[in-house]
Amino acid sequence: MAEHAAVALRLMRLMQDSHTVTLEQLPELIARHTADVGMHDTAVFVTDLRETVLRQLTGNGPSAGGGGQEFTVQGTLPGQAYQRVDLLAQTDPAAGDQGGRRRWWVAVTDGVERLGVLRADTDTDDEPTRQALRDLASMTALLLLSKRSFSDSFSRLMRTEPMNVAAEMQWHLTPPPAFAGAEATVGAVMEPAYQIGGDAFDYAVAGGILHLSVFDAMGHDTTAGITANVAVSACRNARRQGASLTQTSRHVEAILVEQFGTSRYVTGILADLDLETGRLKWINRGHHLPVLIRGNRWITELVCRPAGPMGADLGLPVDECTEQLEPGDRLLLYTDGVIEARDAQGRQFGRDRFVDFVLRHHSGRHTLHETLRRLMAAVLLHHDGTLDDDATVLLTEWRGGHQHQLTP
Repeated sequence: MAEHAAVALRLMRLMQDSHTVTLEQLPELIARHTADVGMHDTAVFVTDLRETVLRQLTGNGPSAGGGGQEFTVQGTLPGQAYQRVDLLAQTDPAAGDQGGRRRWWVAVTDGVERLGVLRADTDTDDEPTRQALRDLASMTALLLLSKRSFSDSFSRLMRTEPMNVAAEMQWHLTPPPAFAGAEATVGAVMEPAYQIGGDAFDYAVAGGILHLSVFDAMGHDTTAGITANVAVSACRNARRQGASLTQTSRHVEAILVEQFGTSRYVTGILADLDLETGRLKWINRGHHLPVLIRGNRWITELVCRPAGPMGADLGLPVDECTEQLEPGDRLLLYTDGVIEARDAQGRQFGRDRFVDFVLRHHSGRHTLHETLRRLMAAVLLHHDGTLDDDATVLLTEWRGGHQHQLTP
């Protein structure tokens, strides 16, 4: 492997040359720039929407993946690198090129958002080589992010089945499903990923405040998706003008009534977390109560008198409640599809099973985001692979002075 300075210079040139290329041209560009510094047979694999498979980005075909390899997230070495957010060496001698080269798989992440994995063969196996591979993976993440917002090919590569219009709107509305920074980690999942109706989540950081919200619109059709879109957009519009939580929820209600009368409404939780002090402020607009997990053993529902769904125009007073979080506390916001999923005997997945799953899988064994991936797989399995209602989870962990623990 070439010296670190040479690798750094090549990565800078890679970034400079990427500005005018399309997503489909990235694999060739990466291969060309890395071969000179001892990385061979490089390939980029991106995950699908449900995080079940890793698909090679080849630049061929309408999905930019024509003729490429595909690996499952469960039961494969690339999948292990993805799940563990790690750099793994392939021990099978036949896996890499001849001549003693070693094949590597490294997770491609932006912060804690997992995008896929990178494959590369090297002639050396030392710490500078491993660091160069991690650096390349980080650069690859930035390149993917710079292209995906205007690439239909990226969207096609991420899909394993057709998507309805409501889901198309929701996935383009929501922020990334993973975030870490300023003392907190946030993760989110939504199912059915390709047939979402009226669920939506949102989060944003402004100064030292992390805003969190979950919405559940009436119905399971395209109009429900439109209603949820209007609610999220109205929420953002109000808070970006400096509105309080109460003012924001009233603004959402006013916009919904203006657009739909009282024929469409949205339940929701709106919350603001002070990232420095851990002080949580929140309001309940007719939604399931948040769950607080402390010390991996103490669980409680946070109680706040509901003001009624936004859009129902009930005129009820809005209470703003507070809770003091402790470092390591996890806050669960969710919609009813998670706990009401039923098996063949009609038994619900249930709140207790939901919370217990998070406890068992996130107690040092898995990252927050891997826990959510496994949770939604379990909910789908419980309901025989399909859901009758939307299921959304927004999980936030406040580190409170332990910033170094945010990234896996």
